[in-house]
Amino acid sequence: MSHTAHIPSHRKPRRSATKTALRAGVAGGVLSTIAVAGAAVPANAAEPVAETTIQMPTLSAEQVASATEQAAADLQQQAQQDAAAKDAAKAAKKAKAEAVHKAEAKKKAEAAAKAKAKAAAAERASRSAARTTLSAVSSSSSSTSQATGSAASIVSFVQSHIGDAYVMGGTGSSSWDCSGLVQAAYKSIGVDLPRVSQGQSTAGTQVSLDNLQPGDILYWGSAGSAYHVAIYVGGGQFVGAQNPSTGVVEHPLSYDQPTGAVRVL
Repeated sequence: MSHTAHIPSHRKPRRSATKTALRAGVAGGVLSTIAVAGAAVPANAAEPVAETTIQMPTLSAEQVASATEQAAADLQQQAQQDAAAKDAAKAAKKAKAEAVHKAEAKKKAEAAAKAKAKAAAAERASRSAARTTLSAVSSSSSSTSQATGSAASIVSFVQSHIGDAYVMGGTGSSSWDCSGLVQAAYKSIGVDLPRVSQGQSTAGTQVSLDNLQPGDILYWGSAGSAYHVAIYVGGGQFVGAQNPSTGVVEHPLSYDQPTGAVRVL
């Protein structure tokens, strides 16, 4: 046996034909794929893409401060304008309300003035009618009154005040209550009477209503507690301060029949 029989050979083992062919096929396929992909890329794909950069303006600190100040001034001006508009609206609303109130007050005042003038005219007409009636009554009753002396003075006094106003507690010279007129009539001839109707109803001699004379005091209620008095003027008539609606008037006894009468003279 040769001394080299067990030494392994240093030559590379030979590759089999099958493996060699397989590797050659794979390499060929890879190269084909690369070639096809390259053909599919557009011709201009190889050109570099141009990038566009927007340049923003650079503001200085002074410009920023000026812009901020201007914006603040604009906001302040707008706020002032809004406040002025609001105040103007309030003032207009208030002025309108005051104008409406004044118009209503003026309307009421005019209506009140018209009503007052109408009432005054009615009062003047009433007094004129009363005086006309007085004149007619005086003419018709002069022949039957037979008033003389002090009685005639009393009758003349009360008839001269027909048309005067009735005022509670009134004692003249153009406004009276019932007892104030009777007291003033007797005072005109120097006779003092009590102030109120209760006292006047017992100030003289009680007489029958069928035996009346001019100047007698008529009373309503009972003697000593009468609630109304008047003066009999003759001819079946009396004069008295009746009430606030009529004032001093002349009526026949049938208008309001008295309870009794007192003769002072």
